[in-house]
Amino acid sequence: MSAHELEKLARLSTLLDSRYRIPGTSIRFGWDSILGLVPGVGDLATLGPSSYVIYRAYGLGARKRTIGRMAANTGLDFAIGAIPLLGDLFDVYFKANKRNIALLQAELSRGGLRRDVRRKG
Repeated sequence: MSAHELEKLARLSTLLDSRYRIPGTSIRFGWDSILGLVPGVGDLATLGPSSYVIYRAYGLGARKRTIGRMAANTGLDFAIGAIPLLGDLFDVYFKANKRNIALLQAELSRGGLRRDVRRKG
């Protein structure tokens, strides 16, 4: 896995989960929380980029267990995120995409990736 690929995925997760900060606090949020405020479509819109991170992890050879944990994080974020207000607060604190990148980084540090697949396109 190239460091560049992991860096791109980490930037995407930051954009989704912690790009902005509430002034005067340490509370960070991203587009996942912002778009989640739009009933119905918001959480569905962020499911695509979140799924892309999982797709790339699979393509890079992450173990099934890691992919399963990533999918569980994203599924939980999607399910609870769909609940008005509670879901929006959950999105701010759970940060499924950051968790998924941490899982992928841990997999990389353990040497758990099975292959180095570099997609062109």
